[in-house]
Amino acid sequence: MCKKIVITNRHLVHGDFLTQIERVLKTKPQALILREKDLTDSAYQRLAEQVLLLCKTQGVRCYFNGRLQIARQLSADGVQMPFSAFMDAGMKDLADIPRTGVSVHSREEAEMAASRGADFLIYGHIFETDCKPGLTPRGLSTLESVCSSVTIPVFAIGGIQEKNASLCIEAGAAGICMMSRFMRME
Repeated sequence: MCKKIVITNRHLVHGDFLTQIERVLKTKPQALILREKDLTDSAYQRLAEQVLLLCKTQGVRCYFNGRLQIARQLSADGVQMPFSAFMDAGMKDLADIPRTGVSVHSREEAEMAASRGADFLIYGHIFETDCKPGLTPRGLSTLESVCSSVTIPVFAIGGIQEKNASLCIEAGAAGICMMSRFMRME
């Protein structure tokens, strides 16, 4: 089985979000990224405190989507950032963040993020996905190109399911990221 990173989206969850997170963490993913981009900082922090505790209890790394200050305050395991935000951040802004993941959409972005100190990359979308309707997937050949261009781990995202995850690993990905499957699993 390949390494998995769970990305949260409470709007996809049927029922209590924290109960769903507990359920997901029992599957022992490598990490969980608390996404929830629509929350205010104060609401995100309240939720992050609870999710971080659940992750620590299960021994799963917890990364925050951006929110550098909250990540520092709560001692998160790291952050995940869009490429542009990562490039805009100064290295001193990230110096005390344990691990930084960067979402990239091209080989060039992957190379730039890796050379600037990213610890891991998330690249996609690989397959068709409901999250990006009508947008052509980037596909396995571009995933392979990105993976071969950097020495840090690359995680594939977008339309990943159990049946196609191995194709991403064969293309060189260190693992996969999944949102919908985990937010809707029972």
